[in-house]
Parts: sequence; C-alpha cells; structure tokens
Amino acid sequence: MPEFSEEQEVLIDEMASFFRMMGDPTRIRILSLLFDEELCVHTLADRLEMTQSAVSHQLALLKHAWLVRSRREGKHVYYSLADEHVKQVYELAREHLEEM
Repeated sequence: MPEFSEEQEVLIDEMASFFRMMGDPTRIRILSLLFDEELCVHTLADRLEMTQSAVSHQLALLKHAWLVRSRREGKHVYYSLADEHVKQVYELAREHLEEM
C-alpha cells in the first residue's frame, strides 16, 4: 500500500466525505435547484414535494459540508450554492454522465 503523508490522508478523508455528501439523490436535487438561483426552504420543499423539516435537515448537512451557504432576509433564509467550485463539480459530473 502506498504511503501518504498525514496531510494527504486528511485530504483523502475529506474528499471521501465530500463524495458521500454528493451521493444522496435528494441532496443532488437540492443542488440542482440551487444551481441558478437562491431559494428559501419553503420553495425548495414545494418543488421537491417534501416537508420543510426534511429539506432543512438536508440543507444543514450541505451547509456543514460547505456546499451551500445561507443568508437571512427578514423572516426568510435563502440558500445558494457555496461557490463556483460547487457549480463546477456539479457540471463536470453531469457532463461526464451525459457522455456515457
């Protein structure tokens, strides 16, 4: 087995966590809906035909993984993709699968 530095091992573990987070169909649907616009939990729940509680749970996981970010506006919290890297990973995965 090849030897990896401690830093490399940490990165490998973080990448595995990242891909596990991306491995859930509901979370992929959420990322897809957030690809071009920011949305509040209520709108996401309506579009996904899920409860707000279930969507909030998934958003908390995505936020903890730095895949989405949130901002408060009055009583509403709006979610969007965390940055361009998340968009790029999503697009690359989609393009790769469309070419298969």
